[in-house]
Amino acid sequence: MVDVRVRVWAEPLRAFCVRVFEELGVPSPDALIVADVLVAADLRGVDSHGVARLRRYVQGVREGTMIVRPEVTTIVETPATATLDAGGGLAQPVSYEAMERAIQKALDVGAGFVTVRNSNHYGIAGYYAMMALEHDCIGISMTNAAPLVVPTFGRDGMYGTNPIAVAAPAGEERPFVLDMATSTVPRGKLEVYNRQGRPIPLGWATDDTGTPTTDPAPVLDNLLGSGGGGLLPLGGAGELMGGHKGYGLGLLVDMMCAVLSGAAYADLVYPKDPDGTPLPSNLGHFFGAWRIDAFRPVAEFKAAMDDWQRRLRTAPKAEGQARIYIHGEKEFEAVERRSREGIPLNPKVAADLRSIAEEVVVGYDLE
Repeated sequence: MVDVRVRVWAEPLRAFCVRVFEELGVPSPDALIVADVLVAADLRGVDSHGVARLRRYVQGVREGTMIVRPEVTTIVETPATATLDAGGGLAQPVSYEAMERAIQKALDVGAGFVTVRNSNHYGIAGYYAMMALEHDCIGISMTNAAPLVVPTFGRDGMYGTNPIAVAAPAGEERPFVLDMATSTVPRGKLEVYNRQGRPIPLGWATDDTGTPTTDPAPVLDNLLGSGGGGLLPLGGAGELMGGHKGYGLGLLVDMMCAVLSGAAYADLVYPKDPDGTPLPSNLGHFFGAWRIDAFRPVAEFKAAMDDWQRRLRTAPKAEGQARIYIHGEKEFEAVERRSREGIPLNPKVAADLRSIAEEVVVGYDLE
């Protein structure tokens, strides 16, 4: 198969996104953070959350559901905790600030946790968790999301794919970076299978009756039109394969990000007015950091992390398998490869970027 993808370099791609956001009225420091989060996703191979999402942000700014110069306020604060109100703004700048504050609290008192409410889609969860690494801290980042996931024994999507990311430093080995949704798959996986005309594996999603299906088309239609059905939690339908555990993890994220912060939860996120006009999404996030030396010496921890990874990596392989991966390895290798070879963009994404450049009136010089 001929590779028809467009390859672009990270720096020009980041600069292009910055220009787009600045033209939309986003302050330059905020524009740089949003652009960096998007390009970081593409570099790490998480294409569903990279510049393919730029259109979503442009549309949100134009609709007024994403405020370009929000008033971010501190609702409550203690030496170890805080809650911020994002003012309905773009989520990346306030998320960056929240994680920085969590890290500083960890450096001051050993651990820090900050929640955010009245926010929007914040990109890849791992970006914020990894901010803790250079400070010899362990970082955690979570967010709730649009109600696409069906609760165990339920019929309709009631909560989001609700990702969890945790990052911990190592010594000679790469950091451990877990960045996972609490659903079996994200919606983007269904979109890929639908474009290819392929059936999805049984256990990924349900139809409007709550029955697992292999046809992605009606699932996507239902998700778009809130017609019932949706994605399944980790473990799939029912309890036999642990679907109720994935369901519980998704609810844990919803509770920590939304119920705790005062954001919208479950199917209350992404509301619309009686005429169907989108209102601010009021998403919630949770960020945390804890200092390793509050538990044991950093050098000892990192040495143990190295040994832990090597034991896992050199464990006996299943028949036909050549490698056991540690979480984060594939993404670090993608960054190395894509920094060397360029970021591959789907032709439709490249075309959409060109269209955005024309609409916003900025130069397009990526290809």
